[in-house]
Amino acid sequence: MALEFMVEASEVGQRLDACLAARLGVSRSLAARLIEEGQALVDGQPRKPAFKLAAGQNVATPEPEAPKPAELVPQDLPLKILYADEAIIVIDKPAGLTVHPGAGQTDGTLANALLAHYPELLGLGDELRPGIVHRLDRLTSGVMVVARTPQALERLTQAFKSHEQRRIYQAICYGQMPKPSGRIETLYGRHPKDRKRMSSRVSEGRQAITNWRVLKAWEGLSLLELELETGRTHQIRVHLSDSGHPVVGDPLYGGRSRLASIKPDEVRARVGAVERQMLHACLLGLKHPSSGEYLEFTSPLATDMRDLLDYLDAH
Repeated sequence: MALEFMVEASEVGQRLDACLAARLGVSRSLAARLIEEGQALVDGQPRKPAFKLAAGQNVATPEPEAPKPAELVPQDLPLKILYADEAIIVIDKPAGLTVHPGAGQTDGTLANALLAHYPELLGLGDELRPGIVHRLDRLTSGVMVVARTPQALERLTQAFKSHEQRRIYQAICYGQMPKPSGRIETLYGRHPKDRKRMSSRVSEGRQAITNWRVLKAWEGLSLLELELETGRTHQIRVHLSDSGHPVVGDPLYGGRSRLASIKPDEVRARVGAVERQMLHACLLGLKHPSSGEYLEFTSPLATDMRDLLDYLDAH
């Protein structure tokens, strides 16, 4: 099936291979190969991968055949179950565990582990995401819920779309906030130049709202409590980064350049050694999909975050 589109304002000036890769959801090398083979045309003419796009140009290319989804294999991986009944499973996800298979990872995920512990989830919803209604980033730890029945999956999916859940996180970020608490409300969408990233600095997009409160502050660093009113991809990480307070250890939106402001040297070295974003999902509140009863589930701070907080207090 062919793909044809007009160059949008956010894509003006992009290389053809980068834009095509983002549009097709493929690697840049594959996009470049399509272009070099003459299969991607701009206004009906073949171009080079480095060709810079202009507003209103028409791009057409055959869409590569989607790879057949890999079969989800049960794997007996450890899971920390906070709660389980006939309708839902609540999990304390560790940092480093990917929620479901995707590009570049076919196993070793939460979905694989769930299928081993709860084989009845097979066939519940998406083939590679059995029972999964929301996700946490691989490097984010904390509490999340999984549906166990078709009815629970439908109700929870709709509830998450409507932002009915209560979701509270804690994050260690760079800098000190200008006041004790606040609210970040922006438009939200793909980064205009890097399609792998999200941005709140866009002229059009969906609404994103994050409420924050300072729990503790040190010189050059802060511990925040953050409550989501919406649940956009990477929302907390982007809102804090775009506000000048990136999450410590964030590999995509983090502020490694901010390390120079951390004193003394041993504290700077300790913060610089952090291997994942210091972001933890502490609380999830929801209406039970069967009974309608409001329930809250909490997860204590992950050990690496707790250790860093203790170190900052001591130094």
